Amino acid sequence: MKDILRTTDPTVIAFCTALLRGEDIDCFVLDVHMSILEGGIGLFPRRLVVGDRDAFRARAILRDNGVEDVVF
Repeated sequence: MKDILRTTDPTVIAFCTALLRGEDIDCFVLDVHMSILEGGIGLFPRRLVVGDRDAFRARAILRDNGVEDVVF
């Protein structure tokens, strides 16, 4: 699994998840429970991960759609 996105904005996570699933790329959001424990103030970023073989294509899709928190 490769970490491709880190953000504290839940709308960005939802947008990116929809984009990747629309391109048949399986993705998973990490640290969801950590952000709930903090009280929802957005202190800890959530991470979006994809399989190793899909990482390059997923990063390109996010960049092409204007997502700026892409991890390289």
